[in-house]
Amino acid sequence: MVQLTPLPDRGVIAIDGDDRVAFLQGLVSNDIETARPGHAVWAALLTAQGKWLADFFVFCQGEVLLLDCEAEQIPMLMQRLSRYRLRMKASLRADPALHVHVSWDGRPDVPGVIAPDPRLPDFAWRILAREPLSANAAPEDWDRHRLAAGLPDGSKDMEPDRSVLLEAGFDELAGVSWSKGCYMGQELTARTKYRGLVKRRLVPVGVDGPLPVPGSPVLNSGVEIGTMRSGRDGIGLASLRMDSLAATLQCAGATLTPRIPGWMRLPEAAATTG
Repeated sequence: MVQLTPLPDRGVIAIDGDDRVAFLQGLVSNDIETARPGHAVWAALLTAQGKWLADFFVFCQGEVLLLDCEAEQIPMLMQRLSRYRLRMKASLRADPALHVHVSWDGRPDVPGVIAPDPRLPDFAWRILAREPLSANAAPEDWDRHRLAAGLPDGSKDMEPDRSVLLEAGFDELAGVSWSKGCYMGQELTARTKYRGLVKRRLVPVGVDGPLPVPGSPVLNSGVEIGTMRSGRDGIGLASLRMDSLAATLQCAGATLTPRIPGWMRLPEAAATTG
């Protein structure tokens, strides 16, 4: 049965104007020119030093780009994006009339702006609707679904000014374009990939014991090797050193067991070293 839930912690920014695509193209990690009706793009805004600030899904609806993003980040995103608008013909506005939903276990038959979640095939559908849609699932159900797949959820799993995209799977999950040209933070992102500088990964972990709060240190034989991020009902995500992904770990009174998802590409040594 198709599952559908609203995501009340998400909101929408609308960008219109003749230069809307070129404007966003020079700022974010993915190729905005590929956004089209029925095809959303997952992209991140980085600092000039290549560290994560926010990520969002970009929809194309007629002459407007719609950014499905964290509601609490809308003021920050509006301010930072507007800073680079200069003389470009692009205007930004929050659109509180659009409600963000997500669906999985099949394509939803509902009104709205709809596109597959671009991170994994057949994983979910993102929906922007003018009216709240009838739901048969809760945000907590969606949380379990995406945690089991190992997908990050913005600031729940990444830290502003600290997290690096490739540590959170943006390469494998179609969140970075390697061919589109320059964008803010591109240099560090490219260097991290081509020089093999990824030392940590955000990975799913089974949790045996009380769920650690985000930010709790993760230990391997008493040595700190990472931090806990979001979690629920015996599963979570943790940012872990690559040389500890095959180990049984401890965190705030719980035992963590890394569960590497099939989509994640790791050096062979990282998957076998404990």
